[in-house]
Amino acid sequence: MSKAIIGRKVGMTQIFAEDGKVIPVTVVEAGPCPVVQVKTAETDGYAALKLGFLEAKEKSLNKPELGQFKKAGVKPCKYLKEVRGVEGYNVGDELKADVFAAGDHVDAIGVTKGHGYTGVIKRWNQHRLKETHGVGPVHREPGSMGANSSPSRVFKQKHLAGQYGVENVTILNLEVVRVDVARNCILVKGAIPGPKGSVVTLRSSVKSK
Repeated sequence: MSKAIIGRKVGMTQIFAEDGKVIPVTVVEAGPCPVVQVKTAETDGYAALKLGFLEAKEKSLNKPELGQFKKAGVKPCKYLKEVRGVEGYNVGDELKADVFAAGDHVDAIGVTKGHGYTGVIKRWNQHRLKETHGVGPVHREPGSMGANSSPSRVFKQKHLAGQYGVENVTILNLEVVRVDVARNCILVKGAIPGPKGSVVTLRSSVKSK
């Protein structure tokens, strides 16, 4: 059965395995996530859960947002997210870190760090131009834009400078190394998208290794 939970990225650290190897892990404060709505194939055409995360004050929500929580009978939450394919829960149930166990494989979904307006070297990992006589005066420009008189334009999708980051990214097949139920923390092997404090979603891996 597919599982999922919403969490907050605390940061990265490292732990030692039983054989002495160092494992880099990302600490995710996962849940508790109350179930605000249950969607089924009969009523909505697909199975999904609408989960809340982090309690919020009523005055910080508008009437439509507040109505969902009052209908479900749960406290208002700052974040609300729908996760598909998760079944077996009822409205009002609470998902905690123990939905996953050590050894499970998960997909981490988050929004990457924003880097602002950046050049082609940082954004697309392009090379610098030669720093010799006759080249320049700029050595970090994008290089040739293509043909001159024909087609007399720059082709679409050319890698140029622009906004870098703030994109939805999914990292597949990360291993859950440890689950701390007392602290509601899940330790995931490797890095996941987003800065510290950002909201991430962990779900059962959709692709097996």
